Amino acid sequence: MSGQDKTRATVDIYGQPYKIVGTESTSHIRLVASIVDDKMREISKKNPYLDINKLAVLTAVNIVNEYVKLKEEYEMLEKKLHQKEE
Repeated sequence: MSGQDKTRATVDIYGQPYKIVGTESTSHIRLVASIVDDKMREISKKNPYLDINKLAVLTAVNIVNEYVKLKEEYEMLEKKLHQKEE
């Protein structure tokens, strides 16, 4: 897709519809929304009295934590690969 192509998708996250516009494919947008929805439901089961705002923030914190760990692991593996190449 070129920088100007926009994909639009309506997704359901935690029982609420959202219209998402982006440059990724519709299937990618739906996958991302599904992961957010799953994580919100997982956290809500453990903390059923959280209001929606706190639930959303905790979901974001959890997902970013997972991202940072994966990024660090990727960078470590990339460093090991470059060391083997030398």
